[in-house]
Amino acid sequence: MRHRFWITPALILLTACGAQTPASADFNDADVTFATQMIPHHQQAVQMAGMAGHNATNRELKNLATAIEAAQDPEIKTLATWLTTWDKPVPAPSHGGHGGHEMPGMMTEDDMSELGNTKGAQFDRQWTQLMIEHHQGAVAMAKTEQSTGKYPEAVALAGKIQSDQSAEITTLQRLLAKLPTS
Repeated sequence: MRHRFWITPALILLTACGAQTPASADFNDADVTFATQMIPHHQQAVQMAGMAGHNATNRELKNLATAIEAAQDPEIKTLATWLTTWDKPVPAPSHGGHGGHEMPGMMTEDDMSELGNTKGAQFDRQWTQLMIEHHQGAVAMAKTEQSTGKYPEAVALAGKIQSDQSAEITTLQRLLAKLPTS
């Protein structure tokens, strides 16, 4: 008596999927560090962008702040999703108390407080200088992820952050040159 085994496409697919490691497992400590640090870094940039929405007098600066917020909010969600998928803790949202100034470009609580108390052309100038420094820090973090990360989507996001924020640094430097000094 012969037994016949029918191999269906679904059986092949299930067998193939079961033999592979899920993509979410293909990450390393550098990816976790990148996501864990970039979340509060982006949160601070979004907070700074919100300050510019209220305090800036320069229209181009306000528009750039809106663009920064629009770009970084979805990236925060993506980074948090990765950490959750990797079963790693997601940094809690922080407003005001950014204790992570060991990260490149992060402002201290005093920096943020001083910026929040500044008005007019002085605010525009100070905000632009601080955002240049902040973006330079993000670019440095993104370069590290690109050279040491393993998770393809994280490395790709790091490349996007490096490209986008380098372009914004150029815009900010051009804007700073045009702003009044007092």
